[in-house]
Amino acid sequence: MSAISDAAMSSKAWPFEEARRVLKRYESGPPEKGYVLFETGYGPSGLPHIGTFGEVLRTTMVRRAFEVISDIPTKLICFSDDLDGLRKVPGNVPNQEAMAEHMQKPLTSVPDPFGTHESFGHHNNAMLRRFLDTFGFDYEFYSAREFYRSGQFDEILLRCVERYDDLMAIMLKSLREERRETYSIFLPIHPETGRVLYVPMKSVDAANGTVTFDDEDGREWTLPVTGGNVKLQWKPDFGARWAALGVDFEMYGKEHATNEKIYDAICRTLGVRPPNHFSYELFLDDQGQKISKSSGNGISMDEWLSYASTESLSYFMYQKPKTAKRMYFDVIPRAVDEYHQQLRAYEGQDETQRLANPVYHIHAGDVPASNMVVPFAMLLNLASVSGAQDKDKLWGFIKRYAPEASAKTHPDLDQAAGFAVRYFNDFVKPTRTFRAPEAHERAALEDLRGRLAAWDAGLDAEELQSMVFAVGKEHGFEPLRDWFKALYEVLLGASQGPRFGGFIALYGVRETIDLIDQALAGALG
Repeated sequence: MSAISDAAMSSKAWPFEEARRVLKRYESGPPEKGYVLFETGYGPSGLPHIGTFGEVLRTTMVRRAFEVISDIPTKLICFSDDLDGLRKVPGNVPNQEAMAEHMQKPLTSVPDPFGTHESFGHHNNAMLRRFLDTFGFDYEFYSAREFYRSGQFDEILLRCVERYDDLMAIMLKSLREERRETYSIFLPIHPETGRVLYVPMKSVDAANGTVTFDDEDGREWTLPVTGGNVKLQWKPDFGARWAALGVDFEMYGKEHATNEKIYDAICRTLGVRPPNHFSYELFLDDQGQKISKSSGNGISMDEWLSYASTESLSYFMYQKPKTAKRMYFDVIPRAVDEYHQQLRAYEGQDETQRLANPVYHIHAGDVPASNMVVPFAMLLNLASVSGAQDKDKLWGFIKRYAPEASAKTHPDLDQAAGFAVRYFNDFVKPTRTFRAPEAHERAALEDLRGRLAAWDAGLDAEELQSMVFAVGKEHGFEPLRDWFKALYEVLLGASQGPRFGGFIALYGVRETIDLIDQALAGALG
């Protein structure tokens, strides 16, 4: 075992902890199927959302960690339950009235309201794959429609018929009394209407592999369970899919955690050991509500990537997966800057520290250097005070601060400058509020202005910071952070901001003097 895998066997980073648990499944030898299978599921009842991305990313991190500590081959499957019936029309799609006519039909039988794909399910599957491909995930895509229709699921479906009573016993324990009377693990797909039917079974024939039921009009039908004629209810489907594929690891949101015992029992009843689980906490929108793909609240992948890099989103996803987190636009700047802080820290860390660093897992160990010589938060403030409408104006300041930097040599910085202008104009500018300085703040600002006018020590950020610090201290600000808060509120129209010495070094001494003059004259805002 290599030195890195020795360190990985004791790393406290959560992907390695989960990878070691998966490896323990095969202490006596590798799996008969020849690989360890990681799976992630997707319900395409709405447009793919950022939580879906996070699930695949986090699973990929565990998979990569496993590959560090084991030579057993791995696979990742992204499974779409696109045979599920349409239960409600999502609020964020066009042509909703036309979609409503196809309630209870499988998602892959509902016309695409966007008019670009064979069905709504196909459209959402394509959206999911496009997003995953954008991030370079290594995965195999499975469609429930094809899985049921192609025969890949037939063996397990026939086993479900054979063990129907045992499976029903598992499910009935979890249901209310009124639900038990009509429940079946099988959902027939009506041969004429194409709708997914929630009806009780009149008989289940293990010898012939068929089910008999009455439809909603009282007509009796007998269908084989194979060939896509029926699908399993979602809880039995979870466990049966694990059994059919031989899944070794799957993570899901905490709303599934209460059903783990049911999924496991289904899988065991079908003769297969259940996979390892990892239950993560939910993402919340700006109002503290769970992000939902059907309602479209929170922030989407496309929206995040309009204002920040893919790596910043991956960094956000890595952090504390078992803690509920607000995921709205205001978390983006911090994610960007913390990601680059970790990149810079990585260079000086030992092996154990590197394995615990989020950027190791984001980049699968091939960690690049950061060339963000100006923090994203600083770029936002620069966009604010300069009135920049494009990144070229920001580069005018950046080049003076860091003459060696250019768009060609610092592509991350160039990209971030463009993102900062867009983010400022969309989110900061509409909400910023400048205030007039109070008397003691005005005196301190006048003092700061005077010292800047006499400044001849160059653009060293730390020296400028010390000078700003000294002004606040000499004017009796207690605590001293009130001085910096006043600078932000009076000069930048925000309640928080960057290290002010660094801001002056970037924006310029003369420009900062002009900014103070405008504030003292009441000309800002």
